[in-house]
Amino acid sequence: MSLAGVRIELPTNQPIVLLREAEGERFLPIWIGQAEAAAIALALQGVVTPRPMTHDLLKNILDEMSVQVDNIVITELREGTFYAVINMQRNGTSYEISSRPSDAIALAVRISCKIYASEEVLSEASILIPAGEDEDEVEKFREFLENVNPEDFG
Repeated sequence: MSLAGVRIELPTNQPIVLLREAEGERFLPIWIGQAEAAAIALALQGVVTPRPMTHDLLKNILDEMSVQVDNIVITELREGTFYAVINMQRNGTSYEISSRPSDAIALAVRISCKIYASEEVLSEASILIPAGEDEDEVEKFREFLENVNPEDFG
């Protein structure tokens, strides 16, 4: 998956992180909190804060402890809530740490690791936008984002 950006769903002003299938035409919208949206947006824009934000601190700790983050995976969607794991390793030992997708994505942006979503999650919650579609289709997608609610996904 690639990170297409952070959007605001109207009229509730609820942030959505939008992932796009790297080798396909599916998009995955995930509702997130305001703080996590700000953390992702700051990292995407390359903003360096005077003191480390929470996700910067996590990155710094992992770096100092020589922990390599291999990837993050959006693993499931259960009762309208997305779940994720952070896959990492240190000294030849692998670890899988449960995480909220927003925190995992905020970390992934900072360390440039791969983002994946399980096929089950994509089948259940993704939105299809065929490549090469005209601007009308893109505008329909924008309208969808403005009108969709978390309850629409289960």
